[in-house]
Amino acid sequence: MSLYLNKLARKHDIDQAIRQTEDLVVVLRFGKESESITMQLDEILCKTSALLANMAKIYTIDMNAIPVYRDYFDISISPSTVFFFNAQHMKVDYNTPDHTKFIGTFKNKQDFIDLIETIYRGAMRGKVMVKSPIAFTDVSQYELLYKDF
Repeated sequence: MSLYLNKLARKHDIDQAIRQTEDLVVVLRFGKESESITMQLDEILCKTSALLANMAKIYTIDMNAIPVYRDYFDISISPSTVFFFNAQHMKVDYNTPDHTKFIGTFKNKQDFIDLIETIYRGAMRGKVMVKSPIAFTDVSQYELLYKDF
């Protein structure tokens, strides 16, 4: 399914997508296309991309191709999805310790549609953090470990 989604393979392309997209949510999916969970997420993204065309642009990124962003967003679990609006990183409160990205896949395509609508409406009101409409039980739970340097 990721064949039908826009792929970004260079840092410059990602920067341009984030900076030049106005009044739309930029969805960046970081993952490994060979993993089944990434394929499930790509199927949901592909099925909803036409429905959300007025609210979002969806891009896929191989998480190993551009280590700068993988390290910046601390993406260690594949797939992870990051959101932007007018070059501003949008954060979502999923009732988990990490508000910067969505880890894993969505249970169904309606969860993804609801999340994009919530981010879009919040961003249009000037918010940089919104509350997730997805039920806590439907959000993948991961224990995050932080290293002290």
